[in-house]
Amino acid sequence: MALRNSVILLLLILCSCKTKKTKFKDHEVFRYNEHSNIASLDPAFAKDQPNIWATHQLFNGLVQLDDNLNVQPDIAKEWNISEDGKTYTFSLRKDVLFHKHILFGKKKTRNVTAQDFEYSFNRLLDPKVASPGRWVLQHVDRFKAINDTLFKIDLKQPFPPFLGLLSMKYCSVVPKEAIDYFKNDFRSNPIGTGPFHFKLWVENTKLVLRKNNDYYEKDKKGVSLPYLEAVAVTFLPDKQSEFLQFIQGNLDFMKSLDASYKDEILATDGTLQEKYKDKVNMQKGAYLNTEYLGVYVDVEESYPTKSKLIRKAMNYGFNRVKMMKFLRNNIGTPALHGFIPKGLPSFTNAKGYTYAPEKAKSLVQQFKKETNVKEVNITISTNSNYLDLCEFIQRELQNIGLKVNVEVILPSTLRQGKANGKLPIFRASWIADYPDAENYLSLFYSKNFTPNGPNYTHFKNNTFDALYEESVKETDNVKRYKLYTKMDSILIEEAPVVPLYYDEVIRFSQKNVKSLGINPIDLLNLKKVNKN
Repeated sequence: MALRNSVILLLLILCSCKTKKTKFKDHEVFRYNEHSNIASLDPAFAKDQPNIWATHQLFNGLVQLDDNLNVQPDIAKEWNISEDGKTYTFSLRKDVLFHKHILFGKKKTRNVTAQDFEYSFNRLLDPKVASPGRWVLQHVDRFKAINDTLFKIDLKQPFPPFLGLLSMKYCSVVPKEAIDYFKNDFRSNPIGTGPFHFKLWVENTKLVLRKNNDYYEKDKKGVSLPYLEAVAVTFLPDKQSEFLQFIQGNLDFMKSLDASYKDEILATDGTLQEKYKDKVNMQKGAYLNTEYLGVYVDVEESYPTKSKLIRKAMNYGFNRVKMMKFLRNNIGTPALHGFIPKGLPSFTNAKGYTYAPEKAKSLVQQFKKETNVKEVNITISTNSNYLDLCEFIQRELQNIGLKVNVEVILPSTLRQGKANGKLPIFRASWIADYPDAENYLSLFYSKNFTPNGPNYTHFKNNTFDALYEESVKETDNVKRYKLYTKMDSILIEEAPVVPLYYDEVIRFSQKNVKSLGINPIDLLNLKKVNKN
């Protein structure tokens, strides 16, 4: 009954949204759907893509990334890094204003100062706030506002990817007045500096953002950004319904690809079906996301994947190229290299695992001979979204002598089991938080064992650890990238993971949407978007 009532309510809302007139014309409003919902509009809790996309329209930080992942000025117009790589001094713009709100008094706004960044960073570290993003400041020794326009950060030791870390939404500036006034309700009453300001949020139903007429950025012709008057986000949970809304023209943009409609819109070679070529724009590009099977190496001695022989056999034992063609319509690149994905400047291009079934069979036979077992049983845990991939791998691995069970569990159960070591083999993905390969290699540093870090496999290798510790201090990019290559080669040899594919960003938009852009971290940037 509850489900039925929810469906009826959703239909009523959709109907009302369709019939209700707004003061804006269609080309002034950008509409997209977020089927995963949004948990918070507070940048301190921007831990996943739905939250990040929304907060990116509302907030700014010291620096930002362009579509090529180069660090660019944002509220900081320039910065200086000391010779030892430990001190960063940022010079702030004087024309950045917080969104207008009655809490600022008669002027209804004020300028951003370095003291606001000092407050925002302290808030990020506050245990009472419990931000999941406090880790981004783990390399910071101290920070201080020198005056209204100078902000200084001292690191404990050199950390070359630090500027990229500062581009994350966690590091956005927020006004103390708003936090003091709204307290925990700041999540639903955000006040930032971004190109759009908050207007309305009916959770799980609709989010509306409006143009910030005081936004500081301008285009090359001197025209103030953003061009759009509003952004409207709906929350249809069903991806096929989202697809239908997009095809009917009720949504301007659709991200990613779902099995329920991928063959309808794409041919097997990854191009648009003929009937959509004149109706839809499609953009594809490298995505800093490696999809993989993780192997928990701290399992009991008797479990097959404790042996490197079985882990390597799994890597050799299935055809990644075939898997991508028939199950992903060639959206993504087969992971034939290491764990570091394409799209990063430090992509190592190391030689990984190709399909070699006979070699995989011989590794399984060697394991059986050494352990005196007749049958090798393993279980792969996944959620329903990746069942087709895991069943493909299951069939392929059975052909090399492994008996594979695929266990389908809820996403929340998968996350918990992965974090507490309850799953011997688990389907996972790692999306870069910042554009440096250190982000990927940190998953295998032994001091990052879960729950204290992201090392879900509990992989430990002394040589790897030493190289990792050397790399995070190395300020010369060429030398650091060579260290990354050595670490990636160790991962290939020891096989604590089975890389499946390097993902691609894929975006569909209506023909009248211009300047949407695309980037390897799949960040939605709407400040330069316009509609004909």
